[in-house]
Amino acid sequence: MNLKSSNFKQIAFALTLIASTMGLTNCSTGKSEEKENATKALALPVHTVEISDAVTVKDYLGTIEGKVNVEVRPQVEGILKEIYVDEGAFVQKGQKLFKIDASAYQEVLNNMVATQNVAKAKLENAKLEVERLRPLVENDVISDVRLQTAKSEYDVAMASLDQATAAVRSAQINKEFTILTAPVNGYIGRIPKRIGNLVGKGDSEPLTVLSDVQEVFVYFSMNESDFLYFTKLKAKQDSAAGIKLGNNQLNFPEATLILADGEEYVKKGRVDAVNGQVDRTTGAISLRASFPNTKNILRSGSTGTLKISEVKKNVIQIPQIATSELQDRTFVYVLNNNNKVERRSITIKGSSKDNYIVSSGLNRGDRVLLSGLDKITDGSSVIPIQQK
Repeated sequence: MNLKSSNFKQIAFALTLIASTMGLTNCSTGKSEEKENATKALALPVHTVEISDAVTVKDYLGTIEGKVNVEVRPQVEGILKEIYVDEGAFVQKGQKLFKIDASAYQEVLNNMVATQNVAKAKLENAKLEVERLRPLVENDVISDVRLQTAKSEYDVAMASLDQATAAVRSAQINKEFTILTAPVNGYIGRIPKRIGNLVGKGDSEPLTVLSDVQEVFVYFSMNESDFLYFTKLKAKQDSAAGIKLGNNQLNFPEATLILADGEEYVKKGRVDAVNGQVDRTTGAISLRASFPNTKNILRSGSTGTLKISEVKKNVIQIPQIATSELQDRTFVYVLNNNNKVERRSITIKGSSKDNYIVSSGLNRGDRVLLSGLDKITDGSSVIPIQQK
C-alpha cells in the first residue's frame, strides 16, 4: 500500500507540472498575439464629419459678342470704288468706310434738279396769270371762271414743284448713300468685297460688321435646376426683406470669365438678362452676362467659360482624398467606436474646392480616414490621428 501511494503521488505531481507548463505557454502565446495585433494597428489621420455651408462653382460655356454688332450694308447698287479702312481697324462714328461709284446717281440728281427748275418756272407763270386775271374779274371785264381756272393751274404747278423737290431730295439721298460711314464706334470685321466688285442691297453678306466691344456680352445656357436655385434664392431674400415677389431683378453672383488660353479675365461680370422661355429640347435656359472691355482684350466671336458660384446650406463635406472609387461607386473608410475600419458607400452631390458634398452615406460625427486607404481592409485596427 505504501509503494502504490508513493507512485500515485509521483504521477499526480508530474501531471500538475505538465498542466502548469501548458498554462504558462498559453498565457505567453496570448500576450504575444495581443502585442502583435497592437503592432499591426496603423496610425492614420482621420476627419470628423461636420455640417457646414459649401460654395460650389459651376462652369458654363459661353460665346462672346460685342455690345453693338452692326452689319454695314449698301443702300444703293453700284461699283465699289474706294475702301477707306482695313480689317481689324478701330473707327469712330461717322468715319468714312466705303465709297460706291456715284456718277450714275449724280446724273439722276442733275435731272431731278432740272425738273425742279422747270416746275418752279411753271409755278411762277401760273402765279403771274392769276395776278393778271384778278383785277379784270374784279372790274367785271372777264368772267370769274377764267380766274378759277388760272388758280387751278397754279395749284397744279405748285404740286408739280413739290413733286420735283421730293425727287431731288430722293436723288440727293441716293447719292449720299454712295458714301458709307461708321454708324458707331468699333472694330472693323472681315471685308469680303474688293474694289471693282458690284455691291447692292440684295447681297447675301454685308460689306463688313462693325463691333463696339467697349463692353461685351457673353451668352450661355444654364440647366433648369441651376436656374431654379437662383430664382428660389431671390424669392427667399425678397420675402425676408418684405419685397413683393415677382420683380424683374436678378440675383446672380459675380461671374468669372476663363479665356480660351485658360487664363482668368481680370474683370468680373454680371448676369443682366435671361431668356423668357426654357428650351424644351434641351431643358436649358439662355442667359447673358456683361463684362467691361476697356483694354479691348475680348473680341466678338470668341469663346470662354463662365464660372458662377452657388452656396449650399447645411451640407456634409469631406476631403476628396478620403474617397476611393470602384466601378461607378464611391467609398470611404469609417472608424467605429472601437477604432475598427468599416468601408461605406456614399453618394456625391457636388464638389466645393477640395471637398466633396455628400448627400447620403455619412452622418455628422462620423470619422473617415484621410490616407492609407490602400493599406487597410474592413475590420482593420487604426490608431486615429485627428485632423482639423
